[in-house]
Amino acid sequence: MLKRTSPLIPFLFLALVLLLSPACASAEDKVLVLELDDAITPVSDDIVVDALLIAQQEEYEALVITLNTPGGGVDETLRIIEAIDQSEVPVIGYVYPGGTKAWSAGTLILLGTDVAAMAPFTVIGSAQPVTVSTGGVEPVEDDKIVNALVALAKEKANQHGRNETAAEKFITENLNLNAEEALEAGVIEYVATDVEDLLEQVDGQTIKDRELSTSGATIDTYAPNLRLSFMDIISDPIISSLLIMLGIYGIVIGISNPGAGAEIFGVVSISLGLVGMGFDVNIAAIFLILLGVVLFVLELQAPGVGIFGIAGFVCLIVGSIFLVPMDFPRWYTPADVQQTMIIAIVTPTIVMGLLFVFVFYKVLEVRHRKPVIGEEPTGDLAEAIDKIDAGSEGFVRYRGEYWKARSEDDLEEGDSVLITDKKGPLLFVKKEEE
Repeated sequence: MLKRTSPLIPFLFLALVLLLSPACASAEDKVLVLELDDAITPVSDDIVVDALLIAQQEEYEALVITLNTPGGGVDETLRIIEAIDQSEVPVIGYVYPGGTKAWSAGTLILLGTDVAAMAPFTVIGSAQPVTVSTGGVEPVEDDKIVNALVALAKEKANQHGRNETAAEKFITENLNLNAEEALEAGVIEYVATDVEDLLEQVDGQTIKDRELSTSGATIDTYAPNLRLSFMDIISDPIISSLLIMLGIYGIVIGISNPGAGAEIFGVVSISLGLVGMGFDVNIAAIFLILLGVVLFVLELQAPGVGIFGIAGFVCLIVGSIFLVPMDFPRWYTPADVQQTMIIAIVTPTIVMGLLFVFVFYKVLEVRHRKPVIGEEPTGDLAEAIDKIDAGSEGFVRYRGEYWKARSEDDLEEGDSVLITDKKGPLLFVKKEEE
């Protein structure tokens, strides 16, 4: 006889399934975090595009881009903003961690994200375009350039419902805002202490026709592939500039000492530096550096004067300054950042140059020192280390070396002798006159 099943059991089972299903779903939710630290370089846009592609293919809820940057290349910044617009993946811009900043190009990227957030004690702004020249810091006065940046900033602010006036003042008045001020001004939507806090706050928001399910989501950190990692290293303006300068020194050393392989190192180093810069190199810098190389070569051909070497060294230093991609619009950073980067590049260049000049002249000094072997020592003094009878042969010490010698006079050990002739390895000597 079958027992009748209680009608409550199916309902209890169904309720249990409904209660557990959200937990199961949330366990599958995941968010990808991309860290943009330091400068925006020629490889930064490739990294952002790659992260967006991974986020879309692996069905991440969103891509969080943490920003800690003084700015960088304008072209790369525009491509990053364009990639964010074209992607179906919601992108959350987050100035993080505390105490950091997203200036200039970093501010534009934050304005271009779907959701903008900042950690406490962070700053955005300082987006006025400037150039650093021999006359000091100069703001860019070209209305065409300034108006284009203002239009872009206001368009991105309007697109995401943010304060257009503040977006304009970032560029025209070098406005800076901390997290609380930016939230109050309507430039950002959230202030969050960390990524987990941010994901809790944005949970349930509808972005790009997608309702975010980020509360308790798994956080994965984006790691670029080997190619992008290598490019990220050499695209740093300091690294790429120093690679080019090292390459120049390598070529000069290779010319002065052929066959040592220094010239091969120089060519490879210069090639990597150019690749890191995206081949966007100041022509004046290349001219000065090449002129410096020519002057060093001339110094090799006419050593001892020093004028060519000093002039070449000066050309290399000035060329390294021009080599730094600091001029707008190639580089979009505040003035103090540009000055710091110039110092960071020029200082090791000067140190390496001085070291190179020191070694260079020491080599020349040795090269032009009167050699012992192969040169006529006639007229020089030596010291008898044996007792030598007149017409006999013995040994003398000449410039720290033992030489076989034939004497015209009777010599005692320790006598000073004058070299009168040399035939092969045999010296002809006589006693030095008192």
